[in-house]
Amino acid sequence: MTIHPELIAKVEVEAATYPSLKDKGVLITGGGSGIGASLVEHFCAQGCKVGFLDLDANVADETAETVGRKTGNTPFYRAADLRDIDALKEGIEALRSEIGPIRVLVNNAGNDDRMPLEDVTPDYWDERFQTNLRHQFFAVQAVVPEMAELGGGSVINMGSISWMRGAAGLIFYTTAKSAVMGMTKSLARELGARNIRVNSIAPGWVLTERQVERAKRVYQGKFSEYLEVQCLKEHLLPPDIARMALFLAADDSRLITSQTFIVDGGVV
Repeated sequence: MTIHPELIAKVEVEAATYPSLKDKGVLITGGGSGIGASLVEHFCAQGCKVGFLDLDANVADETAETVGRKTGNTPFYRAADLRDIDALKEGIEALRSEIGPIRVLVNNAGNDDRMPLEDVTPDYWDERFQTNLRHQFFAVQAVVPEMAELGGGSVINMGSISWMRGAAGLIFYTTAKSAVMGMTKSLARELGARNIRVNSIAPGWVLTERQVERAKRVYQGKFSEYLEVQCLKEHLLPPDIARMALFLAADDSRLITSQTFIVDGGVV
């Protein structure tokens, strides 16, 4: 995925290598674009057996080809609407047959579309929770038995700092993302005896192609204004989130669970 060069300069870092991740089965939801595509690339670069789910088969196919070319490790994918729990479970089973046992789950899929308070209907509210919260729980439910049988694993749920700041215009999203933190803590308590760690990441505003295009259409000054509230005056990029996920998936974080890690450049 390409970010407009006139808006940011991509900062290359000497990324860590985690030997404990090599050959591990990793499942990523929403892996076709944005943060998800970066997650897929970074886990493939570690030598993981990566499978991902995405709503758009064409985008997923392009991402799989690009990642395979860059890393020499081509991920597997299935197109699935995660609002349909049966489709979610079928996708997971199909990927399991290709990548083997799933030892790491990254619940990344979500959507932060906006809508004025007055226009929100009960059906839209429910659909937003299906998009941003419900599938995370049922993905965990689907992988837990195998993780436990194999001696443990790592679950990483994607939250957001939006609810911590009381972001306006997307209360259905902020409410769902605040619930991710509570769900993470309860799952960690329930699954700890099975040696399954559960953590979440709360990103700030990450410059994905989608966010760049939205800001250009709707909110021209967002780039500079957001940097003003960050302690670190650099835009967050998808790899900044992916590198945190690698650490939480690896054995290096073996006694870290029930936590939410804020990656926002120092906003909250």
